[in-house]
Amino acid sequence: MSILIKKILIIIISFAIIAASFVGGIFVGLNKKPTIESITSVIRKTPEISTLGQVQAGTDFNLFWDVWSRLEENFVDRSKIEPQKMVFGAIDGMVKSLEDPYTVFLPPEESKRFNDDIKGEFGGIGAEIGIKKGILTIIAPLKDSPAEKAGLKAGDKVLKINGTSTIDLTLDKAVSFIRGLKGTEVVLTIAAADDLGDTKEIKIIRDTIKIPVIETKKLDEGIFYIRLFNFNDNSTAEFKKGLMEMQNSGARKLILDLRNNPGGYLNAAVDIASWFIPAGEIVAREKMANGEELIYRSYGYRFLENTPVITLINQGSASASEIVAGALRDQRKIKLIGDKSFGKGSVQELEKLPQNASLKITIAKWLTPQGHSINDSGLEPDIKVEITKEDSDNNKDTQLDKAIEIIKGL
Repeated sequence: MSILIKKILIIIISFAIIAASFVGGIFVGLNKKPTIESITSVIRKTPEISTLGQVQAGTDFNLFWDVWSRLEENFVDRSKIEPQKMVFGAIDGMVKSLEDPYTVFLPPEESKRFNDDIKGEFGGIGAEIGIKKGILTIIAPLKDSPAEKAGLKAGDKVLKINGTSTIDLTLDKAVSFIRGLKGTEVVLTIAAADDLGDTKEIKIIRDTIKIPVIETKKLDEGIFYIRLFNFNDNSTAEFKKGLMEMQNSGARKLILDLRNNPGGYLNAAVDIASWFIPAGEIVAREKMANGEELIYRSYGYRFLENTPVITLINQGSASASEIVAGALRDQRKIKLIGDKSFGKGSVQELEKLPQNASLKITIAKWLTPQGHSINDSGLEPDIKVEITKEDSDNNKDTQLDKAIEIIKGL
C-alpha cells in the first residue's frame, strides 16, 4: 500500500510558491502485476486481477500484452524500446483516459519536480492555474506578484509557454515549464478570457513569491472591508485580527472579498465560515467515490452571525473560496456579487509509488450545504457585475461599488 500524504486541502496546482498536500483516500488496483525492473520480454498473458480492482466484465488485458509483444518483436528502431519508459507511458495513458485534469501520474522526474514545488525550491511568477474547458487558464494572479504586474488577469487563457503549445499539457507539466530560477524570464502567449483569437505575448521575470493573506479597511457609513487572498495556515489568525479591527472601528456591516482567492486548506475555510454560521450548521459536504458523504459543520464563533454581509467573487475565486461563499449563501442568504466563480470542487490525494513515482487522484467532490456541486459549474453571483477594461484602466472597482450600494440598504 502506498504512503498517503494526508492533509485536508483543497488546492489548485500553482506556479506561485506553494505548500501543496492532499487529503487521504482509498486506492484500489492490481493485486499482481509485472515487476518493472525485471521486464525483458513479455508473453501474451493476462495478469491476475484482485477483487479490489473490480475490473468490468469484458476488459481484455490480452490486447495490452499482445501490443507490447508486437512492438518488442517488430518495431524497427530497437534503441527506442525502453520497457521502463513504455510502462510509464501505459500508466500515463490509463490515467489520462479518465479525462480529469487533476488526476495525474507523475513518473520519477516529474514527481521530484512536484516535491520541489512543495518545498518552495524554485522561482515563480505568482499566479494560480487550472484547466477550464480543456484550456490552461489563469485562475488568479497574486497581489503584487510578477504576474499581476505584467498584466495577467483571472480568466486569461495560456496558449503557449516559451513557444510550446499548452494543448494536452497536464497541470504539472505546465507548472514545470513556467517555474524556474529566480531572475530568469518566461514568455506566455495569452488570449483574453472571451476572445481566443486575440493573442499577445507577455514576458515575466520569475521571482520568489510572497503570498499575502489579508487586507482590511474601514469604508464609509459603518462598513468594514476584509479581503482574503488565500486560505493558508495563517489565514484563520489573520482573519480573527481583522475582525478585532472591525470591532474597534465601530463598523457594523462587512464586505468579504474573495476575488482572485484560489483557495487553500479546508480547515481554514471551515474555521472562517464559523464566524458567520451558527454552531452545528453545515459548511460543506464531501461526496466520496462510494457515495458516502462527509459533513463539515460550523464551530459557531457567533461574532458575525447577525452582521449584514456581502461577498465578492470572480473567476479567480476557487475551491475553498467557493466553499465559503456557497456556505454563506446557503445558510445565511448572503448575496454574492461579481462574476461566476472558477468551479474547482474536487479533492485530490497524493500517493507515493515505487520507483519514486507518484499518483494524484481525485477522490471526492465538494457540495454546498444544500447539495449544489461546485465542480466545473462554479457559483453564479446573485448580482452580476463585470469590470470592463476601461474600468480597470481607470482603477474603478464597479463590483465593490455595487457591494457598498447594496449593503447600505441592509
